[in-house]
Amino acid sequence: MVEKTKGRKEEVVSREYTINLHKRLHGCTFKKKAPKAIKEIRKFAENAMGTKDVRVDVKLNKHIWSRGIRSVPRRIRVRIARKRNDDEDAKEELYSLVTVAEIPAEGLKGLGTKVIEEED
Repeated sequence: MVEKTKGRKEEVVSREYTINLHKRLHGCTFKKKAPKAIKEIRKFAENAMGTKDVRVDVKLNKHIWSRGIRSVPRRIRVRIARKRNDDEDAKEELYSLVTVAEIPAEGLKGLGTKVIEEED
């Protein structure tokens, strides 16, 4: 029997979010914007999915750093997938994988959270 604690999510799910990096990096010095953006994405995924273990995809990292350290995109569309940890010696049973999602032609404004059904 799986015991659910208050605030913990136990199921495997994927969702798409739009993260406004501009407001999260306000006041950050220009030489630290890209590293701070990665930290803010990790923090957002940790809060949204309820997992301590957050893994950022290489393509997402390259997208953040594509315009240099100080010209970070204002908004970014990410897909966060909560997955089971296959390691038997892992501390957490679930982890979150953050990847970059395709950006629609009309822009990112007004897009809400979208739950993605997994294709098996």
